[in-house]
Amino acid sequence: MNRRTFFSTTIGITAGASLIEAEAASATAQAAGKRTMMVASANGLKALEAGMAVLKKGEDTLDAALATVNIVEDDPADNSVGYGGLPNEDGEVELDASVMHGPTRRAGAVAALKHIKNPSLVARKVMERTDHVLLAGTGALRFAKAHGFQEQNLLTEESRVAWLAWKEGMSDRDAWGPGLASPEWKERVAELLPKGLTEGEQEIWLERIREVLLNRPTGTISCLAVSERGDISGTTTTSGLAWKIAGRVGDSPIIGAGLYVDNDVGAAGSTGRGEENIKVNGAHTIVEMMRQGKSPTEACLLAEERIVRNYAGDKKKLRTFTVHFYAVNKDGVHGGATLWQLRPGGRPRNYAIHDGSEAKLVPMEGLVKPE
Repeated sequence: MNRRTFFSTTIGITAGASLIEAEAASATAQAAGKRTMMVASANGLKALEAGMAVLKKGEDTLDAALATVNIVEDDPADNSVGYGGLPNEDGEVELDASVMHGPTRRAGAVAALKHIKNPSLVARKVMERTDHVLLAGTGALRFAKAHGFQEQNLLTEESRVAWLAWKEGMSDRDAWGPGLASPEWKERVAELLPKGLTEGEQEIWLERIREVLLNRPTGTISCLAVSERGDISGTTTTSGLAWKIAGRVGDSPIIGAGLYVDNDVGAAGSTGRGEENIKVNGAHTIVEMMRQGKSPTEACLLAEERIVRNYAGDKKKLRTFTVHFYAVNKDGVHGGATLWQLRPGGRPRNYAIHDGSEAKLVPMEGLVKPE
């Protein structure tokens, strides 16, 4: 049994006609001389306009990628990145980020950074002002402060309440409670909410917190940019896995895992369960597959297959996490793939692009079929 037959028979691979059509349309655009492209995880959709505006001015591709993700880092409503990110198990927000600049083939990253809401900008400073690639923890914070970044409390009220609700629902063997199963859960969590909320606002808060507790966020925004000249840069930034052990570092700041750029070939980024991506060096794998002639979507699927192989196709184990990959080649042809085709509840998974005319969501290719 060959590799493709194994994956087809053990987990099932979707036809992906929509993604094939999207790639064909992108390839047609390149034939017409349209190369400029930005690709991001779905939470970057509204911010891509800012990045594309930078590209259209002829400015640097890394400036475009950072202009996109900084909007999300600053947004307290996005609890997966920057300000308002969900904290570690101690209630502290720790951020990770990386950048890669294709034209100069440089990289920079920070990990477990506290109190600075734009870790992607600190990662750029690491790239530009040091001969290192990765700074972590207190050293990263000292470096950021030395370069004028201001400390602030990154824990919003909503993230703080979600953290407390998580602690109360962790176990029936400790002093924190009640959990989601308790008939008193709604009333008890409502006691933690800010005063003065209307009944409707309370319901919105409670529903968002419930969603966070039922589906543990892994967070992150990844953004890749290709200029008309064919230059490429990218960044990936995150608050990491919600309720993680303090000091945990995921794939986002790991060059070759959460982000990889080769100005001769293309770029790839990732969101989702970082530990699984680190084990397959997903972003680097995707770029190397594109170097060998694979399309961005095909390359992303091959990286997903490597993750599945680590668990011998065991759906019971694979069901405990997901990983999403995003890629674009030097010609602006883009693609994306995810481990699971559908979200919990049956919703499709998408990623965001901006082709110079508009920002829109496009469907991701799913490796594992829904049952």
